[in-house]
Amino acid sequence: MSLKVFKFGGASVKDADGFKNVGKILKKYKDDKIVVVVSAMGKTTNALEEIVKSYYANDGNTSTLLQQLKAHHFNLVNELFDAGHDVLDDINDTFVEIDWVLEEQPHEDFDYTYDQIVSIGELLSSKILTHYLKSLPLNSGWLDVRSVILTDNTYRDARVIWDTTQKNATNKILSALKDVNHIVTQGFIGSTSENFTTTLGREGSDYTAAILSYCLDAESMHIWKDVPGVLTGDPRIFDEVMKLPRLSYKEAIEMTYYGAKVIHPKTIKPIQNKQIPLYVRPFLDPASEGTVISDEKELSYPPVIVIEHDQALLHISTNDFSFVAEHHLSMIFSLLAKYRLKVNMMRNTAISFSVCVNNIPDRVKKFEKELGGEFKLIADNDLELITIRHFNEDILKDMKKNKLILFEERLQDTVQMVVKNLPKMKRKDIHS
Repeated sequence: MSLKVFKFGGASVKDADGFKNVGKILKKYKDDKIVVVVSAMGKTTNALEEIVKSYYANDGNTSTLLQQLKAHHFNLVNELFDAGHDVLDDINDTFVEIDWVLEEQPHEDFDYTYDQIVSIGELLSSKILTHYLKSLPLNSGWLDVRSVILTDNTYRDARVIWDTTQKNATNKILSALKDVNHIVTQGFIGSTSENFTTTLGREGSDYTAAILSYCLDAESMHIWKDVPGVLTGDPRIFDEVMKLPRLSYKEAIEMTYYGAKVIHPKTIKPIQNKQIPLYVRPFLDPASEGTVISDEKELSYPPVIVIEHDQALLHISTNDFSFVAEHHLSMIFSLLAKYRLKVNMMRNTAISFSVCVNNIPDRVKKFEKELGGEFKLIADNDLELITIRHFNEDILKDMKKNKLILFEERLQDTVQMVVKNLPKMKRKDIHS
């Protein structure tokens, strides 16, 4: 069966007009077999995270936060559907899953509870979208992706069990597509063998689409974004960015590894393994091809700048001033993995080890505590990681302006710098 996989992110379904636009896009493909992967509505994941934090803090705000989220979803439903539509019962029943969790005492594992609650966002948006597509009418059905994507029990960053997931995708999705043209399902989430919900990491819906594309041998995968395609820099930060019309898999992997936000880092490898082309397309201009990522021979690229905020540079040394030997490094890396601290840059000297990580304060604190008395840790916070692919000296000089360079590394065509913003000092007028 020839099929495509479409992924729509939270920005695509942030409001009623967004859902209507998705409907217009899918109408153009009404006779095609398409698996539609949808994220939670814009800002919903953040709102659900606040509910989880409030629940564990027992600060008395949990019910209010949940009611606000419910009102937001029901207001949107009222814009899209007539009064008394079946979708209202469906959405209400889905919210009950959160109510059940909140009625109990908090589970000792915060990450477990996080996944049970935050995953509801994708279930809500996918159910609303399915009902809306049926109302157009489009020949559509809904599928719970937790019945397909099997993972381990690493909550908030689950790892896919590929063999079982492949069998589930073939059995459930291909069977469902015999009766409908469009199957709507959820990004970001999976399930353990004990039927506990897991999540694949923030912004993991792209990865879900890649998993399903791989398992279903899709002819192509399409990510619909609020940008024209893959750009040479974040348009919220830089002026005069360029769209890259074509990228090789290798270049896309490099860009996402270094922090480019347009695609989730895990997305490319599964589709590369089966040579499935990926189109990054603007959902407000669906006629545009956007950026095509495929098995291109290596092309010439302009400079591409990626900035990662909220970085911490951790300086680790032994308390007895001995060398940082192999057994020390083994312990450090095992703890970095345990607390899921993403290593962005690192440097080893005789008596110290420095590593730049995404600064997640609670994880850094746990990491430091478990290092114990054998090590000393000094952390520099509030840093940026600047990566320039295909750099030239003019770009490099410009990016260093008003920056304190704490750590710099050059590879053949890539420069990375951990930097701190310097205040623009102005000489005082001592004569006034």
